[in-house]
Amino acid sequence: MDPVKTVRKAVIPVAGNGTRFLPATKAMPKEMLTIVDRPVVQYAVDEAREAGIEQIVFVTGRNKQAIEDHFDDAPELVSSLTRSGKTAQVSELADMLPTAGSVSFTRQQAPLGLGHAVWCARELVGDEPFALLLPDMISYGVRGCLAGLMDLYHTAGGNVVGVEQCAPEDTSKYGIVGKGAGVPHGFTVTEMVEKPQPSAAPSNYYLNGRYILQPEVFDILAHQSRGAGNEIQLTDAMVTLSESQPFYAHPYEGRTFDCGCKHGFIEANVAFALARDDISGLVFDSVRDMVLSHEGRIRAA
Repeated sequence: MDPVKTVRKAVIPVAGNGTRFLPATKAMPKEMLTIVDRPVVQYAVDEAREAGIEQIVFVTGRNKQAIEDHFDDAPELVSSLTRSGKTAQVSELADMLPTAGSVSFTRQQAPLGLGHAVWCARELVGDEPFALLLPDMISYGVRGCLAGLMDLYHTAGGNVVGVEQCAPEDTSKYGIVGKGAGVPHGFTVTEMVEKPQPSAAPSNYYLNGRYILQPEVFDILAHQSRGAGNEIQLTDAMVTLSESQPFYAHPYEGRTFDCGCKHGFIEANVAFALARDDISGLVFDSVRDMVLSHEGRIRAA
């Protein structure tokens, strides 16, 4: 294994049904729900491109055509915008459009878990290390989380995971890693435990949905038994891989919003709106007034 082999490809699994957002996701992929004015999945792609990724592999499922259309050219729309003199929108669409051949799609025919979704990308990834970004988890900071993982990977090689700290009493909600010796941009991972009780957790560092993995994980996933939820779990495969390869963790200096749940989705909309020069003032005033009004109703009750 070459520890400094370039990471060129990223896998983004988008096959989930999004049942927690019904009825909004009845006819629209959950990944196309918008954070302000950009779909959730666009944030993952932008983060991958910022980190130097050249090829995006989407693992899709049924009713995901809108994602493919989003990353395709729209000549009729561009022509209409051009005729209307909306040059800023034309430029923004051009910046978002992937270069020809840089995006691929493969199907996960059955919902067998994240590990199975990653395994479905094996032929398109090939025998090289790859990044994995869970699109529901949106990075918010000076730069995306994957760029930090790349920094660590370039110095240490091996496999790298993104982590953040949760409240010690919340470890049972997450995959948790054990913290070992420090390395540039992170630390060594001593163990990985799925949703441990606080009394058994090796730390309060949780996996935040960003990974750089070596291709040997595909062979493990091919024979991985089903785990929690009767699904093929990626964490189980990573635990097996860690028996023969090192794992490192990069603590993200920003914040990750879990847009797979409603409160995280709403928090992300507020945070990204407040970061926008064009609408931050209006949003701040509106949110402040709503909070004060809500507090007043609580006190009156």
